[in-house]
Amino acid sequence: MFISTICYSQVKDSTSVKTMAYIAEKFPITRVLNIEYDHLTPYTFTSKLREQEIPEAKVRDFYKARMSANINLIKRPKWVLGTNLNYRYLSIKTYTKDPAENIDFGSREDYHYHSESLNLTYFSKLFGKMMIYTGSISVDGSERHFERLRGIATATMVLRADARTKMTVGLLVAIDPTVQTPVIPAFTYEHKFSHGLIADVILPKSVYLRKKITENSRLSVGSELDVTSFYLYNIDPANRKYEFRQIEINSGLMYEHYLGNSFVATFKGGAKSMMRSRVFEKSASYGSYVFQAKPEAAFYVNVGLSFDPFIKKTAER
Repeated sequence: MFISTICYSQVKDSTSVKTMAYIAEKFPITRVLNIEYDHLTPYTFTSKLREQEIPEAKVRDFYKARMSANINLIKRPKWVLGTNLNYRYLSIKTYTKDPAENIDFGSREDYHYHSESLNLTYFSKLFGKMMIYTGSISVDGSERHFERLRGIATATMVLRADARTKMTVGLLVAIDPTVQTPVIPAFTYEHKFSHGLIADVILPKSVYLRKKITENSRLSVGSELDVTSFYLYNIDPANRKYEFRQIEINSGLMYEHYLGNSFVATFKGGAKSMMRSRVFEKSASYGSYVFQAKPEAAFYVNVGLSFDPFIKKTAER
C-alpha cells in the first residue's frame, strides 16, 4: 500500500536529495535487504463458514518468516525505476474440539507467499511544492502458481521539509478487484522534539513516538498496520482458488540498533489485534467472503536483521 516510500526512500539524485534527505538515516523506513521472524502466543477464534457457525478453535503455534529486497534499477535526476521483492513463509497449528462427538482435531499447515513489483517514481513540482508520483505493477502467488496482477498509483505532495518538521499529503489508487476501497488518502508527519524525541506518523500505516537512546540505537512505542495473506487450494470439489487475508494492528515497543557495516538489528514486541480474517474466492472481492473468523488478541515477538549500504555513508558524515 505504501509503494511510494519503497521507491523514494533510497533516492540520492540531485533533484530530490534536499527534500528527501531526512529519510536516509541510520534507521530508514525501507531497507535494501530485510529478514524478519515472527512468533505469536496461542489464541482462540470463533468463525463462520457460509454463515454457519463453527465450533471455537485455537491456534497453538503461529510462526512467520519473511524476506524483502528493495532495489533501485535505474536512477535519473527526475525519476527512479526500482523493484520490490517479498517472500513469506507461515506455519500454523490449529486445534478444534467437536462438542457433539467429543473429539479433538489438530492440524499443522505451511503456506508460502511471494510478491514482486516494478515501480516507477517521478519527481516534479506543483504550486511550488515537491511532488512525488509513483506507478507500480505487481504480481503475487504461492509456491504453486503466480496468482494475481495488481496496479497502484500514488501522488504525494511535500508540504513541509525542514530540519525539525516533515509533512506530506497524498492519494493512493489501487487497481485491484479484491479491494473494497480503491482510493485511499495518505498523510505523513514527522516532528523532532528536544532530547532526541520524534513523532513519526504515516497514515494509514503507522503511528510511532521514537526516542534516541544512543548514537546507534533508538526505542519506539506505537502501532502499525499489517496484513497476513496466502492462497488456498483444493478446499472444495470444484478446485477453485481462494485467498486468506487477515488485517492486523501491532501495538507495542520496537528497539533498533545499528550494528555497523550497514546492518541494523530490530526487536518488536506487544499485542496483535486481528481485526478481520476472511477467505474469499480469488476472482471475488474481499467483501464476498465464504469464511470469516474473529480471533482474540495475541502477544507477538518479532526479530529482524536488515542491510542498507546507504546507512554507512550517512553515519560517517
